[in-house]
Amino acid sequence: MINIGIVDDHAIVRSGLRQFLSEHVDLRVVAEAGNGREAIDLVRNHEVDVLLMDLAMPGQSGLDALAMLRAKAPDMGILILSGYPEEHYAISLIRQGASGYLNKECEPKEIVEAIRTISLGKRYLTPSVAELLAQQLNRKDDAPPHEQLSEREFQVFLKLARGETAGDIAKALSLSVKTVSTYRTRLMEKMALSSNSDLTYYALKNRLID
Repeated sequence: MINIGIVDDHAIVRSGLRQFLSEHVDLRVVAEAGNGREAIDLVRNHEVDVLLMDLAMPGQSGLDALAMLRAKAPDMGILILSGYPEEHYAISLIRQGASGYLNKECEPKEIVEAIRTISLGKRYLTPSVAELLAQQLNRKDDAPPHEQLSEREFQVFLKLARGETAGDIAKALSLSVKTVSTYRTRLMEKMALSSNSDLTYYALKNRLID
């Protein structure tokens, strides 16, 4: 039996996933959460083999929670199920410890296949994500500016682009405001941008935020 946790801020999505997964005799949903912070409590209180997690959630997002989840449960599989296209987030998240990435437009049976694969300690890569990985290995200096950011810089970049203040970001990521300002300076230099509005425009143009 594969124990599954579902993390999504929409109750109807959680309900639909729970119902669908219950139709498979080897899958069992043991707990649910509505954001990244609740996901950390979920993992602390339940034995979970595979965590099925959305990215964009209020409070603490899946992106913010990923490193802490990985630290608390290094052997647990984490399957990202997101509305964002694979080319925007998949590679970055897999680098950070996600076991797989699926777009919410995928066929439901692919979610089951991914869960079963990840439960065996493997990564689940769709053909398109595998192709993105291959392209990145062959890529030299022509990567988009945001792909040259470190994992933490990328987190700070997305939050700034969404209009969050340095204080908000510091609290969400358990950093000092001074450290957040340092990350902001670094990522601005790397991306050759000069203001937070530039960051927002870049993120919208590249469909990194809604």
